[in-house]
Amino acid sequence: MAVELVRWPAEEHRRAELRDRGQPRILLVEGGTPAPVTVDPMEDWIRVPVDDRDLQARMETLVRRVSTRPELDGDGVLRSGAGWAALPPIEARLTEVLLLRFDKVVGREVLLRHGWPGEEPNRNVLDVHVLRLRRRIEPLGLTIRTIRKRGYVMCAQVSSAEY
Repeated sequence: MAVELVRWPAEEHRRAELRDRGQPRILLVEGGTPAPVTVDPMEDWIRVPVDDRDLQARMETLVRRVSTRPELDGDGVLRSGAGWAALPPIEARLTEVLLLRFDKVVGREVLLRHGWPGEEPNRNVLDVHVLRLRRRIEPLGLTIRTIRKRGYVMCAQVSSAEY
């Protein structure tokens, strides 16, 4: 996957176009310009002038970050790294919402609405499906954490070596 280089702030319009297309990009921050606020995992920045080796390292890191992000296809197959898991329809709908907010909290009510559109299932039903989903995604290096009184977060598993 190619990483686009965008001069910041001169090419703000191009940044927006690339963001809308889901294209990974590195903002080349010019001079004394304040650093941009970047919350998109498809984006990073570096101040210019920059050594070519530093820029290359930043580009490679961005490509790794983007390529390790899990994806759910239209058939309910979740892919992460080299692995995959076929998900039943309800779990696929729950995963879709959790992936949209990967590494962020998704409220129980949001998950209930997306998992069972037009219905009002028992809250325990969600817990059962999240448990099943946890078991399916664990071999992919993913986990779902419970955030008490708030909801759930899908994220990459943290190995003990990362502590």
